[in-house]
Amino acid sequence: MFQTFFYKPVVNLLIFLYDIIPGHDIGLTILIFVVIVKIVLHPLQKKAITSQKALQEIQPEIEELKKKYKDDKQELGKATLELYKEKKINPFSSCLPLLIQLPFLIAIFRLFRTGFTDNNIFNLTYSFVSAPETINPITLGFVDLSQPGNILLSVLAGGALYVQTKMMMARKPEQKKNPNPNETENMMNIMNKQMLYMMPVFVAYISYTTPSGLALYWFVFTYLTVVQQYFLFKKRDEDSIEVIKKQN
Repeated sequence: MFQTFFYKPVVNLLIFLYDIIPGHDIGLTILIFVVIVKIVLHPLQKKAITSQKALQEIQPEIEELKKKYKDDKQELGKATLELYKEKKINPFSSCLPLLIQLPFLIAIFRLFRTGFTDNNIFNLTYSFVSAPETINPITLGFVDLSQPGNILLSVLAGGALYVQTKMMMARKPEQKKNPNPNETENMMNIMNKQMLYMMPVFVAYISYTTPSGLALYWFVFTYLTVVQQYFLFKKRDEDSIEVIKKQN
């Protein structure tokens, strides 16, 4: 099922793009491929991003509820659900879109990890897809995207994830840092720092040790996600300002 419904469509789309692009440049193929993937996944990612941001924005209120009902877990649960209902937030809506797109991301990872050097992928093409004899992994005349060890693309992939995570964790101006954080807040701060710094380093390492085509895909995909987040957050801020104006 994975190969039929996820891997084969991904393989055929990439081969189709590679075949119709003038010059058969695999780098340009990957760029166009990423744009198409982003367009297809946009509704899911939009929902996930807005849900994650909404959950982050109400964390101070969640912490207040934890302090208020620290000795009554049942009341804490009820109060938390009421807060979600009041803010019109589904706490699971940020996870479901990510789970739905996970099989596609695994298929893409598998393709870029072995697809450039494995000619057996041409056996997976549909009858209406014209497959070339081979895929030339060289882009720009000298960059081999089938080989690992591209430092520039690895750093760009990790850096793009850092920017994306930094944007997601950015505090609103009115949310002041607690000078006396409790144990839970300390743990959250530690987890946030690990997410902010460790994940980009991990992605950069994976990008460096896998074929550079995957590093290029990760960089472009994450960069487009940063752009997507920017406009979603901007619209969210504008909507919040409009609500405040109406209330006044």
